[in-house]
Amino acid sequence: MAQTMYSERSRTIAEKILSNHSGKTAHAGDIVIADLDYMIGQDGTSGVAIDSFRKMGAKKVAHPEKTAIIIDHSSPSPNLGVSAIHQKIREFVKEQGITLYDIGCGVCHQITPEQGHVVPGDLVIGADSHTCTYGAINVFSTGIGSTDLAAGWASGKLWFKVPETLKVMFNGKLPKGVYSKDMILKLIGDITADGATYMALEMHGEAISDLSVDARFTISNMAIECGAKAGLMLADKKVLNWIKGHSKKKPNPIDPDKDAKYAKTIEIDTTKLEPQIAKPHTVDNVVPISKIGEVPIQQGFIGTCTNGRLEDFQIAAEVLKGNKINPNCRLILATASKQILLDLIKDGTYQALIEAGAVAVTPGCGPCVGTHNGVPSDGENVISTANRNFKGRMGNINAFIYLGSPATVAASMIEGKIADPRKYL
Repeated sequence: MAQTMYSERSRTIAEKILSNHSGKTAHAGDIVIADLDYMIGQDGTSGVAIDSFRKMGAKKVAHPEKTAIIIDHSSPSPNLGVSAIHQKIREFVKEQGITLYDIGCGVCHQITPEQGHVVPGDLVIGADSHTCTYGAINVFSTGIGSTDLAAGWASGKLWFKVPETLKVMFNGKLPKGVYSKDMILKLIGDITADGATYMALEMHGEAISDLSVDARFTISNMAIECGAKAGLMLADKKVLNWIKGHSKKKPNPIDPDKDAKYAKTIEIDTTKLEPQIAKPHTVDNVVPISKIGEVPIQQGFIGTCTNGRLEDFQIAAEVLKGNKINPNCRLILATASKQILLDLIKDGTYQALIEAGAVAVTPGCGPCVGTHNGVPSDGENVISTANRNFKGRMGNINAFIYLGSPATVAASMIEGKIADPRKYL
């Protein structure tokens, strides 16, 4: 029915990518079986995927060159049980000839684009909910379960229900001290945690165009936090130049048609935006920093697949310049990849952060997932650049997690309470 309502020339980015990979003109609501360009798993999900692969009776991964497993969630292993899963993964990748990124390489959602595995126009699945990150470089990438990953390994294909698309216009210039993290928190706060359930976000506007590619990853990463399947952006000159520096694959940039049909269009005036804070225990519990009041903070965290990139730490270092971390606080750093760590060492940013009082952990997910690093104590308040603040997210159901930009985290570490970073810039 859907295909009789629209022409072939009235498709969104999501509809076009799924059409290209399924060999049919697909619109929202259609079911397609599509060829996959890349598949990733991480150590928290790949053990189950391996078991499912065996139960299916599969013997060989269909496309080992399109497959990677990244050990990032519990890296290095914190206990015997996790060590056994890691061993299972290492044996499986040797058996199947697929790519392994072992402990210390970094977070799956940084490594996958950084190492050139995905390019504009690709269709990608990952057994991790934040696989939507690569939408920032015009990739339809989405999180799936471990069993679906196993099916993708076995066949190189997967079925999709083509999502409707919610168009978001971020209009105007960002004020100083306001960042991409504040943009996505504002959107999630406005439309709520289920405001885009099973939809694709398609994000446009001057504020998006002005952002670096790294900053765009922050926004697409959190598309899932309002229920979206993907968080798509255009492959503009910045993206294509970034791809040239990271991948040998040929990109296939996809633009929406001018008469593409959107479920809804939302406009956000970024010129009036101030730093945003997500309060416990939901990501959509968002307020501007001027409304947060006095909130003492005991721990800060800068890192994760959301804000663990080079410029995130550089911004934090700028805020902390000439200041020390409050003696009542501790600041934990986890770069999103080994390469980012090396770059931060090279330009002096890492040293500056450590000298200010921060402490560093292995490149990877770090405290975000709550498996081993940086578990807060009962009653403690944490301000984090992560993508989630659910009860127990960092390993303690009796702690309270606030989300903000790297600049906001750094400013809060100076004052020992949630603080506005604009006064330090």
